[in-house]
Amino acid sequence: MCRLVLFDSMELKQLTQTLRDSVEAGVNNAISATGELPDLLSKAQAYSLYGRSNVDRWIDEGLINASHSKGNSSKQFIDRIKLEQVAASSNRITYLPVTER
Repeated sequence: MCRLVLFDSMELKQLTQTLRDSVEAGVNNAISATGELPDLLSKAQAYSLYGRSNVDRWIDEGLINASHSKGNSSKQFIDRIKLEQVAASSNRITYLPVTER
């Protein structure tokens, strides 16, 4: 006997997002294990990945910290893992930009 389980649209969206997050976490763990993924991202790299306003807001709110490297005082770096965690928990990043609304 075959049972068909139907999900409502909200449960399906949650399941889809959970699977996507799990796959992304697995890929990041595998890449980190090989040493190919850096532990720190420059502030400019974070801006290009998550948007300047988001990164600056997260810094202002104290969710992430930008620190200077010891050898280069002008360049600021952010912990990649912490940045990814904050970005994943932020629902604002999924909003459409003003031009796409």
